[in-house]
Amino acid sequence: MTPEKLQSIAFKWFDAFNSHNLEQLLSLYDDDAEHFSPKLKIRHPETKGLVTGKAAFRDWWKDAFERLPSLNYKVKSLTANGDRVFMEYVRTVEGEENMLVAEVLEVKDGKIIGSRVYHG
Repeated sequence: MTPEKLQSIAFKWFDAFNSHNLEQLLSLYDDDAEHFSPKLKIRHPETKGLVTGKAAFRDWWKDAFERLPSLNYKVKSLTANGDRVFMEYVRTVEGEENMLVAEVLEVKDGKIIGSRVYHG
């Protein structure tokens, strides 16, 4: 996949996330995709930070969008190569300190098959 196509997927991801458009966000993912996040590990320790499949993603992001209506990601940088997009962004939520986040999207056949979030 070309770097331009990978970046296009990443920009669609940011658009869907920042508009809290859950269906649009889910449409970017493969049905069996995996997502890892330290915040997921904290809020739902039983997951060990990893969820699989759109139903689990739907529950996780729906909860986040409802709990944090001001949640927004500001792109700092994108690097795309091979089958991955490395994203660096600032997580902003009203009343919370901004957080620098790195996330990797793994893409196959135009769909995200895995995502991993990293932050301090």
